[in-house]
Amino acid sequence: MRAMLRIVLGDSDPGEHDVDAVLRDLADAEAETEAAEPGDPQVASSAHNLIAIGYFTLRLYELADPHYTTAYEMAARLEPAGPVPVTVQLNLAELHLAWALELYRVGQPGEAEKHSMIAGSHGQLAWQLAPADSSYWRNVAGMYVGCARADGDDPAGAAEQIRLHAEPLRSGQYLDWWRFSVPFLAVALARSGRRDEALALVEQVIAELPADIEWYNVAALTHTHAILLSTTGTADLRATLRYGDCLAAALWRQRLQTLHAVRTLRSLQQLRVEHAHISRSADTDALTGVPNRRAFDRELLRRAGGGPGTEGTAVLIIDLDKFKPLNDRHGHAAGDRALKAIATALTAETRAGDMLARIGGDEFCVLLTAVDVEGAARIAERMVRCVRELDLTVTVSIGVAAGTAEAVSDTLARADHAMYAAKAAGGDQSHCGQVSTSVRDSACMPWASATGP
Repeated sequence: MRAMLRIVLGDSDPGEHDVDAVLRDLADAEAETEAAEPGDPQVASSAHNLIAIGYFTLRLYELADPHYTTAYEMAARLEPAGPVPVTVQLNLAELHLAWALELYRVGQPGEAEKHSMIAGSHGQLAWQLAPADSSYWRNVAGMYVGCARADGDDPAGAAEQIRLHAEPLRSGQYLDWWRFSVPFLAVALARSGRRDEALALVEQVIAELPADIEWYNVAALTHTHAILLSTTGTADLRATLRYGDCLAAALWRQRLQTLHAVRTLRSLQQLRVEHAHISRSADTDALTGVPNRRAFDRELLRRAGGGPGTEGTAVLIIDLDKFKPLNDRHGHAAGDRALKAIATALTAETRAGDMLARIGGDEFCVLLTAVDVEGAARIAERMVRCVRELDLTVTVSIGVAAGTAEAVSDTLARADHAMYAAKAAGGDQSHCGQVSTSVRDSACMPWASATGP
């Protein structure tokens, strides 16, 4: 959406024109959308549709087409599907018709005809998907099908079909649709022997064009006008058409250059996303999805350096009680399920800025930020309780310690001693260096020393 806003601002004010920023936004949007899938198909479909609109506005048809196609496939699977599949098919028809018009202007009629055929198939599908009582959608779809037939074997039939569906849109003040159809209607009329009628139609529409109409609509109309005029054979008109063809060729080259730039940007962005994914995978425990020992050790080093956000570090060492009997009795698959459930429960009790990591087979550690020992003990109590409520036969023993960031290694050692004390007391509880707290009775018991039992 920001890319579209940049385009609109750039069209209205040259000082706001920043095509590089637009392309970066679209490339970023693509990468983020792909990284988020699979997700909510309705949201994903909308995202692909918006990205396609951005690329289409820049005449990057090759990049817009696959996003429209993906948007349609996702929307078609929704229950109920609603109007989205119809609109996306109409978007695809419009894209291929606009592509065909530009190919005609640069002297590639064979390629243009291929895109006309593709546009016709999308228009037909939109007609089939449109509700029977929706004259608006059916008129747009029927108009596009007629436009796609303008360069076919029955130009008179195409002209009749375009008029049949475009006139109601014109009467309903849907003038953008009407103006889009006029070049195709004029071609169909001229090819069916009604050149004067076609010329009069184009001249009338050009005379009534609003000041804010998109330039590519003006280009299609004026190019059609020039072709119709050039059939008189005067040298001046042929020279004018040659000049227009030179401009069209220059715009086509500019389009191809932009297309190359975007593809380069997309490749770089894809490499960045893949690198980020690999980095995340290297730092993530494959079974539980929480950070692994590698990520934990790096975070320890960062905190030991006393960087921003490391003040008041507390440590929770968490060891599972009765985990080996669970594995022995029910198998490793049951143990894996228990580990994943416990990791999810523990994660729910952490806060933004905290880090929960799996540092061993049945051992986790939490680094807490900006909390004293009493606050850390309360978090540990909640963790003991939430694991017990899973009713897995497995509980946790948690050791708690707090200290300065620079002394985090010492804090870690004290938490480890406290965890063994919790286990020695029967497990399913938390202990800290100075107090012992069982969530069953909330009793506090002093320790002989601050560094262990």
